[in-house]
Amino acid sequence: MSVRERDGRNAYDSARRLAPAQATAGPSMSTPDLREPQGVSESDQARRLRNGLVSLVVVGVLVIGLLLAVPGLHGVGHLVAHMSIGWLAAGAALEILSCLGYVLIFLTVFDRAPIVFGARVALTEMAFGAAVSLGGAGSIAVGAWLLHERGVPTGRIAERSAVLFLLTSAINLLTLAGTGLALGLGILPGPRNPLLTFLPGGVCVALFLFFLVLPRLSDLGARTRGSGRLATALHATATTIRATRGTLLRPDWRLLGAIAYLWCDIGVLWACFQATGHTPPIAVIVLAYQIGYLANVLPIPGNIGTLEGSFVGMLVLYGVKATPAAAASVVYHAIALWIPAIWGTFGFIRLRRSLKEPLTPRATREERAELRRERRALK
Repeated sequence: MSVRERDGRNAYDSARRLAPAQATAGPSMSTPDLREPQGVSESDQARRLRNGLVSLVVVGVLVIGLLLAVPGLHGVGHLVAHMSIGWLAAGAALEILSCLGYVLIFLTVFDRAPIVFGARVALTEMAFGAAVSLGGAGSIAVGAWLLHERGVPTGRIAERSAVLFLLTSAINLLTLAGTGLALGLGILPGPRNPLLTFLPGGVCVALFLFFLVLPRLSDLGARTRGSGRLATALHATATTIRATRGTLLRPDWRLLGAIAYLWCDIGVLWACFQATGHTPPIAVIVLAYQIGYLANVLPIPGNIGTLEGSFVGMLVLYGVKATPAAAASVVYHAIALWIPAIWGTFGFIRLRRSLKEPLTPRATREERAELRRERRALK
C-alpha cells in the first residue's frame, strides 16, 4: 500500500461512504441532482481545519520545549539550531514542488475539474491531511465534500479517489521495491542486511504483482457470487484497478506529478540531512522514509512525535547516528507539515469565497486530442 499516501485507505473509505452502492460515474462536472452529505457543513470543515492548525502549533511548541529542556536532547537542539539555512531553503523549495506534484496528479485523475478549482481542492486535501486528527481520513474526505458540493456525482468522486489512491500507492511500491532490491544487490551504497533490503523490496514486488492480477480475481469472484452487494463491490474493484493500471501504463508526462509528490518529499528529508552535515546514503533515506511513514496511520494531529520517532528508529536501524537522524526528522516534519497546511488553508478560503462562481468542466483527454487534430488540419 501507499506509504506517504499512506493513510489514503482510511481517506478512500471515507469517500466511498459518501456514495450509494449503485452510484455510477457521470460524465459531467455539473450534475446537480445530489443532496448535501449528511453531517458535513462549511462550518464543520472550517472548525476542523482551525482546530487542527491550533493543535499543530501547541504540539510543535511542546516538541521545541522538549528539545531545549531535556538533557538527552540538547545535542539534537544544538544541531537543529546550527543547520545550514541554504539547505533548509532547498528543503522548503522541494516541499513546494511536492505539493505541485500532487496538484498535477490530482488534475490528471480528476480530468474534468477546472484547473484552478482542482488545484485548490488538491491543496485543501493536503492541508486537512496535515492538520486534522483523523489518521488521514480528513484529506480525501474533505476533497469529496468540496467536489460533491459543486455537483460532481458521488460515484465519480469515489471511483476517481480510488484511482488517485492506487496510483500514488503504485509509485510508492515501485520506489520501495526498486530501492530495497538495488541496495540488497549492492547497486546502491548502504547496508546489505537482507531483512532491511530484500524483505521490504520483495514484499512490495509481491504487492504490485497482486495489484496487477487483482482485477481478474475480482471478476472471477463477482461471477461466482452472481449478484448482490459483494458482487457489485468486486466488479467496481476490478474496474477501478483497470482504470488505474491504464493511467499508470499510458504514456503521459503528467504522471511526473505522482513521482514528484513522493520524491520531492523524500528530497526534503535528504536536504535536512545535508543541513546537518551528516548525510547517509540516499537508499537508506528512501527506505527509512517509506517504512517510517507507516506511523502516519495514527490519528494524531500532524503525527507530531510519532512520525519523528518512527523515522529515527528506522534510520538508526539502517546505521544512521541518532542525533543527526532526530535533528533531520524534526526539521523535515516541520517543513512537510507547515507548507501544505498554510498553502492549503489559503486554497480552502479561496474555495469558500468562490462558491457561487460557475464551474465549467474541462474537455476530456479525447476531446482535447480531437481539437488539436482539427487545429492542425486547418493549418
